[in-house]
Amino acid sequence: MNNIKRMVKKSGTSFFWSMSLLPRAKRNAMYTIYAFFRHIDDIVDGDAPMAEKMELIQAWREEMDNIYDRKVPQTDIGRRIYKNCMRFKLPKDEFLTMLDSISMDLPNPVQAPDMDKLNQYCRGVAGSPGNLSLRIFGCSDKKLIDALSETLGRALQLTNILRDVKEDAQADRLYLPKELLKKAGIHSTAPMDVVVDKNLSVAREELARIADDDYKKAFSYLKKLDKKVARPVKAIAYIYKRYFDIMQNRGWEIISPKPNVGRFTKLCLALKAFMGK
Repeated sequence: MNNIKRMVKKSGTSFFWSMSLLPRAKRNAMYTIYAFFRHIDDIVDGDAPMAEKMELIQAWREEMDNIYDRKVPQTDIGRRIYKNCMRFKLPKDEFLTMLDSISMDLPNPVQAPDMDKLNQYCRGVAGSPGNLSLRIFGCSDKKLIDALSETLGRALQLTNILRDVKEDAQADRLYLPKELLKKAGIHSTAPMDVVVDKNLSVAREELARIADDDYKKAFSYLKKLDKKVARPVKAIAYIYKRYFDIMQNRGWEIISPKPNVGRFTKLCLALKAFMGK
């Protein structure tokens, strides 16, 4: 588990600062979910042949069967999921939804999905980790779990998309939905063409409105959570909202450099959340 902790800390992720103040069992479960996410993401982004990537993703579907059928997991991360996560009665479907969404860039990179597909992507790559996290933190209200994980998950992932638009384009990816591109008067869906289009800021601003609305809904749902359960969720929300606010304040026509939230600021925001503010 120390190796996973070092990996999370080294990544500089906002996740580390929001999870480091949790009790040990919950912290280990969260680090394990993060390790699973990073592992699948590394498969998708790696240099292995496409056929090998597809085989690895399928192998992980089988590994989930092993975990939930109480067979012996074949991987170190699978064994850690069984050891650290199953005590919290996490649903298998959420792991599979996460797996499906992370691997949506296989065999071809996502480029200008429609809004439904974008929502599906956000639900899996951010909503599913949120759904699992809320259960680990101690929330038992399924309706609240679903509502909060969907709204906050989409807000967080849209923040990532808005922040990483240039970096994604360089990897031949474009997550801005085609409906908003069309509304902005952008007719190409080629990633590098879109990032230099004079109307890119219009499309980003439209997507930002959706994210802003989701943040407002998510913060209203957070008020319904038990204070102790809400603390780590607030920490993540505060940090990502800071990234969003930086971009909002400087203007959506600016795509680089990416906004920066330093480690000290992340720690302060995490402490603010854990102090109940």
